Amino acid sequence: MYRTALRNVLAHKGRLLMTALAIMLGTAFVAGTMVFTDTLGAALKSQNAKSYTDIAVTVSDSGAVSQGYGRGGRGPAGPELTEDVRRKLAALPGAAEARGVVSGFAGIADRKGSLIGDGFSTAGTNYVPGADGTDARYPLSEGRGPKGEGEVALDTRTASKGGYHVGDTVRVAVNGPVMNLKLTGLLTTNDPRVQAGGSLAAFDTATAQKLYLKPGQFNDIDLRAKPGTDDRALLTAVQQALPAGGSLTARTGADLSAEQDRMITEGTKNLNRALLAFAGISLFVGVFIIANTFTMLVAQRTREIALLRAVGAARRQITRSVLIEALLIGTVASAAGLLAGVGIAVGLKAVVNGPMDANLPDGPLVLAPGTVLTTVAVGVVVTVLAAWLPARRAARIAPVAAMSSAEQPATPKGLLVRNVIGGLITAVGVGGLLAGATGKSTDQVGLGAAALLIGVFVLTPLLSRPLIALFSPVLQKLYGTPGKLARENALRNPRRTAATASALTIGVTLITALTVVGASVNHAVDKASGVDVKADYVVSMANYSMLSPEVGAQIAKASGVTASSGERMVPAEVNGESTWLTGVDGASIAEVATVKITEGSADALKQGKLLVSTGYAKGQHVRTGDTVDVVYEDGAKEKLTIGGVVESTGTLAGLIAPDSLIAPHAEGAGLEKVLVKGAHGPDAELKQAIKDATGGNPLISVKGEADLKAESRQMVTDVLNMMYGLLGMSVVVAVLGVVNTMAMSVFERRREIGMLRAIGLDRRGVGRMVRLESLLIALFGAAVGIGLGVVVAWAGNRAVAGDFKELTTVVPPAQILLFLVLAAAIGLLAAAWPSRRAARLNVLDAIKSE
Repeated sequence: MYRTALRNVLAHKGRLLMTALAIMLGTAFVAGTMVFTDTLGAALKSQNAKSYTDIAVTVSDSGAVSQGYGRGGRGPAGPELTEDVRRKLAALPGAAEARGVVSGFAGIADRKGSLIGDGFSTAGTNYVPGADGTDARYPLSEGRGPKGEGEVALDTRTASKGGYHVGDTVRVAVNGPVMNLKLTGLLTTNDPRVQAGGSLAAFDTATAQKLYLKPGQFNDIDLRAKPGTDDRALLTAVQQALPAGGSLTARTGADLSAEQDRMITEGTKNLNRALLAFAGISLFVGVFIIANTFTMLVAQRTREIALLRAVGAARRQITRSVLIEALLIGTVASAAGLLAGVGIAVGLKAVVNGPMDANLPDGPLVLAPGTVLTTVAVGVVVTVLAAWLPARRAARIAPVAAMSSAEQPATPKGLLVRNVIGGLITAVGVGGLLAGATGKSTDQVGLGAAALLIGVFVLTPLLSRPLIALFSPVLQKLYGTPGKLARENALRNPRRTAATASALTIGVTLITALTVVGASVNHAVDKASGVDVKADYVVSMANYSMLSPEVGAQIAKASGVTASSGERMVPAEVNGESTWLTGVDGASIAEVATVKITEGSADALKQGKLLVSTGYAKGQHVRTGDTVDVVYEDGAKEKLTIGGVVESTGTLAGLIAPDSLIAPHAEGAGLEKVLVKGAHGPDAELKQAIKDATGGNPLISVKGEADLKAESRQMVTDVLNMMYGLLGMSVVVAVLGVVNTMAMSVFERRREIGMLRAIGLDRRGVGRMVRLESLLIALFGAAVGIGLGVVVAWAGNRAVAGDFKELTTVVPPAQILLFLVLAAAIGLLAAAWPSRRAARLNVLDAIKSE
């Protein structure tokens, strides 16, 4: 029986090719994911280790607040890392050097004045030259380090993006006015922020302290140990030398490196899980193809298996023979998938470093033993499990079946049991979706969606007849006999049609659900943006920090500005509870933002009173006319009156107060944003006037309603494109399934095709029949997938509608139609080779075949 199994694999290698490709693609995705994440983790850890090679102990001051405008932050608290502390630490017996580090953010403008980088990773630091005049942390590739005010050094990638060379003048923005600095040198760095696409500007220490902290103060002090000094011993000495209490902490470089390694490991694990989920979808699709393939092979070998039973083969031996075939094909395909996975890992790194510009660190590919074992084990297990039911079916073939080579049709009883089970599972899935949608539970929606998918897959043979019948009249009218034959062939074996279509249904379901959710979110964002803000432009910081308090006044004086209101968040205690006060311009807020008063008056802000959102009023049981006790962060106390209740929006929520009331108690607190309205609406002149009023600071972004909508849409689009790309593998596997089914079906129906040719159906008609059958199967699978995707998306939207009240389900007709067109194209493409093969069959050879 072992020899028989091997002979069968070799005899049917052509028919098993597509199955092998499906297994290979699924396991390649698994292997590629594991190789890529292992390689990325190893490279990041190697880079991280280099960052701490010369650091024995680091002392940090968690109370050192940069001069960036935070929410109520007022600078250092507790002991400070000063120059005196640095000298004291440098004098410790085991210390070879104590280097003071200053850090903050610094936006670099390109030659057009636009910010280089994403704004979030715009880093600034101090350049600390050693005895040789260079800073070991930042090796120079060209020029020299900065030595005084008016000078700066940039990392090489940022300089290249901005088109800067040593000696050029560079525009740099920190917290104050924009500075025009001379570029003295280009440096390299292992800073992960820069490696991830950010920028780095290095100043001399005195300038950095002036910009970020205050003269003589540091954020950190890094100590290098003398040869022979243990890091732990130096740590103990440092801790004893530091003042007790306060915000100073000391840790070894090894501990910091290990902590970073743990964060890297956790991050790559999360990435690994996310990618493996999509690999699992591809493998799940492959299960349908494998099961379908072995079912058809068993059906085509009915006489052979029956003869084996007749000469003494036991049922167990027949089952074992089919499973051995699956084991062999699974092992070979998984090994091929492992090799392909290495190529996928290389490709992923190229894509991430290329179009995505992530600049991942270099490092050798990591092919861990666990990756090899997991890939092969997953491929083999999935293949053997998928072949188990066909193997059992093969074992039930009676010896008397040797008298006929015809495929044994499914019994009515078997289909009835299947339909009953499928109906019950579908009902459970629908119940779960409804419960999740009404109970606002995404977990219930997920479980319900899974049950619904499984139930529909079980019911697919039952659904195939009515759905395929919808397309049949059109095909028969347009194509005549080939169209009618295509319909009959698609319905001849509903289980086979269902298994083939289900592979495509999975991908279409997920893609449709994503598309509907994306369209719904975009619609909700557009609707919310139009209702929330009346302003022509919203001014904020590109790096998500706070605007300088002076920016509001500067913008108010800009040419063409008719109304503006800054917004700042200030911490306070209200009636004994810690909360935030939102400060706005009481006189102009109604002109730049939507203020929907449900109780009281919108003029309350002008009168020095508070407005509270409906949510706050309900939660704190307050109403118009009530007074609240406010304690500001500076210790000042005040009684304020609630003058009205307003509907919550993205701009107005919680406690809203006139900025003139809270500004005296919010020294140094920056603005979240400034809402601006112009005399002639949003136009280029107003936008430029706002930029000019803020000194052309590259870190300040000026965005109109269209910009904000486009930004939100782009975020959704980027996520969808990434998901489409990852789900594309499952669609490719599904296409292979259609090709495989059609090719094997042609082989199975050779005599039938020969008879059709003999009675007058020409080659073109035969080819058209096969293509139309494939088209019907693809359209059937896509139609079911689209229906399921819309239902799942609706339930998901309903489950989160409470957190996003503008969210309603939007089904984009153009994209849904596109999916049907693409499914039709997939069906026709998948049938290209089988239809060509069917059309070229020799009539006489086909008629006499068995």
